[in-house]
Amino acid sequence: MTTETATDAAAKKSLAKLQRAIVDGLEDVKAADIRVFDTTHLSPLFERVIVATGNTNRQTKALAASVRDAVRDAGFAKPRSEGEDNGEWIIIDCGAAVCHIMQPAIRQYYRLEEIWGEKPVRMKLGAAKPRSLTAPPDAAPAPARKPAARKTAAGKAPAKKAVAKQAPAVKKAAARPAAATRKAPAKKAAPIKTVRVNEPVAKKAAVRRAAAKQAPAKKAPSRRA
Repeated sequence: MTTETATDAAAKKSLAKLQRAIVDGLEDVKAADIRVFDTTHLSPLFERVIVATGNTNRQTKALAASVRDAVRDAGFAKPRSEGEDNGEWIIIDCGAAVCHIMQPAIRQYYRLEEIWGEKPVRMKLGAAKPRSLTAPPDAAPAPARKPAARKTAAGKAPAKKAVAKQAPAVKKAAARPAAATRKAPAKKAAPIKTVRVNEPVAKKAAVRRAAAKQAPAKKAPSRRA
């Protein structure tokens, strides 16, 4: 590999890294309709033009700040910017790439795609961030779930013991209704005592009654004057 070929390969790699950093900065603040164009054959001053939309002045300024931070974090020089006072159209000069952040009405009026969009560059938008930026490599959700599982297991153990303690009481309570429903043995009725009447006395009384009925009634004596 010659020195010139190595230089070209390094330049292409650096350019790809730069445009990736700009696009990541735009995506971090939810830029709309991001387009990347190859302008190498149109201008000797820059090789890429990136156009994106921000809906408000506040969003366009936030997009510009995010792009500057992303470019510096990627190891490039701090870019220059213009138009942040107004916020309708902000231009960020990143050296080999120029980023245009525009509000919808401004973008529709100037139509930069018709000027620089002869050779669009295909890029994967919404690409996953490097692992070091999102979470440390040692972080894993599995160990965090184990303490929760232990707590739940420890919480269930006393409940089982309480149920075991209550079991004899439940058995006794269940046995009580059966004992209460048992009927007490019925008491035997006391024998009725029969009183025997003296038969001779009864016969005499009956004879007297019959004689009284048959005897004629005595007439009362008449009183003489």
